[in-house]
Amino acid sequence: MDAADFSAVLSEVRRFVRDRVVPLEAEIDEKDEMPADIREAAKKMGLFGFALPEEYGGLGLSMYEEAQLMFELGYTTPSLRSMFGTNNGIAGHVLMVGGTEEQKAHWLPRIASGDVLASFALTEPEAGSDPSTLTTKAHLDGDEWVINGAKRYITNAPLADVFMVFARTDPDAPRTRSISTFLVPAGTPGLTVAPKDHKMGQFGAWTADVFFDDVRVPASALVGGEDGLNRGFGTAMGCIAHGRVHISALMVGMAERLVDESVAYASTRKQSGKLIGSFQLVQGLIADAQTDYYAGRATVLEAARAFDAGTDTKIGPSCTKYFASEMVWRVADRAVQVHGGAGYMRGVAVERFYRDARLFRIYEGTSQIQQVIIAKALLGEAARG
Repeated sequence: MDAADFSAVLSEVRRFVRDRVVPLEAEIDEKDEMPADIREAAKKMGLFGFALPEEYGGLGLSMYEEAQLMFELGYTTPSLRSMFGTNNGIAGHVLMVGGTEEQKAHWLPRIASGDVLASFALTEPEAGSDPSTLTTKAHLDGDEWVINGAKRYITNAPLADVFMVFARTDPDAPRTRSISTFLVPAGTPGLTVAPKDHKMGQFGAWTADVFFDDVRVPASALVGGEDGLNRGFGTAMGCIAHGRVHISALMVGMAERLVDESVAYASTRKQSGKLIGSFQLVQGLIADAQTDYYAGRATVLEAARAFDAGTDTKIGPSCTKYFASEMVWRVADRAVQVHGGAGYMRGVAVERFYRDARLFRIYEGTSQIQQVIIAKALLGEAARG
């Protein structure tokens, strides 16, 4: 995108986030729902397709540009980003990476516009950070695929129009070479979405279990057509790598907000007749938070550059996701500490962000899984003992 145009996009998104969404954060948290007018505004701004190709109606942002956009979106409740994150990220990228031209032409323009909400159905009760162990199965019956299984914690499932479903299609092949991806529209007979989960935080972003009981889809629903058979695991891993840089940038935006909240509070709150910002131990908490934020921002931008160049699409995404998720958790904890008792009260922004931040160390691959990925990539055969 032209630099001037991209700067204008960032400015518009910043105004939207800070002027319209930030004032609604407490309401979104309390009602566990994103207001309809915010959803419509996001559609008009192109936020449902910023990472999708221009030829399909998206903005076509590079990873480096996307990271900067996510810094702005991360400044408010993460449920805003979650509303359109799967369209741009792990769900939309399934089609970008593995779809046929016909599948892309049919689905991507509607996903980019927000007319279709896509959901990424990979995680299962016993297959989380290691999706190669998934047990959902699909077999060919004539000219239809029949899917049976269950998925867990699926983002946007209660609202989704289409699910990107990962299922095992060759029980005799190695685990990572026996998984395929299917496009399953909501409302397909046999597909059931459970009631939304009641989570610790990130209210307004809905997740739910999804069940498949003899769900039948045409052969054309196989992502990538015949060439996509048993290639779903590689597709998923490529999408998740992009998602790790994407979500890391979101965490950086949240860290910036937490620093701002801490500075504002320490600059106005008095204790023993003095502003708490004059206390050196409080200054230390704020200095450490700013340093973490600064390092996180630099790490994400470097990972995004390397991702765009194709020089690092594995270690970099895992490093930045690992660092950013641990970083924002530290920053959130310090923000609550700066606020003291007020930071433990509902209705105070840092209390909400503290709950929201906890999830980042779990989804898109836990911190422990990132450690394993990084170490194995560096050690090679030595990691196998």
